[in-house]
Amino acid sequence: MEALFYAVPVLLIALVSFLAFKVIRRSQQVNSAWSSGLTAEARCLRTYTTTSGGGDTMVSTTLHHVYEFMTREGRTVRFEEGNGPGTTLEGDIVTVYYAADHPERATAHAPARGKLTAEAGCMLAFCGVFIAFCLVFVFVAHEMFSAMGDFLP
Repeated sequence: MEALFYAVPVLLIALVSFLAFKVIRRSQQVNSAWSSGLTAEARCLRTYTTTSGGGDTMVSTTLHHVYEFMTREGRTVRFEEGNGPGTTLEGDIVTVYYAADHPERATAHAPARGKLTAEAGCMLAFCGVFIAFCLVFVFVAHEMFSAMGDFLP
């Protein structure tokens, strides 16, 4: 029973740490694409939505776009991006930003470094607070079980 009070928070810390890693990595990829200075005209091949949640939780809908463009070297690249604008429809031409070494990590989002930093910062702050809460919980659980041990024969 006592191990459960340690295992669950440690598992949650691992999951939230992985989320923080993904947020940092995607922010770096988008910033790299914007900083490269390379752009291309891309065609939106497909749009679709995904939903998550339901039941007792809030439903969240994400709009995805699939784009295809040609790099300066003549390579055709297809990529998918979530949270795109609702005004981009199949067949539309948009400007994409990409890094020469990884064109598959392109983005159709217009450069907005402040917004990117704020979004990543807020997510990392949330992850940090969540991890701190888990650590406090583990510490309190440890103290509680230690105190109970003093009263047991």
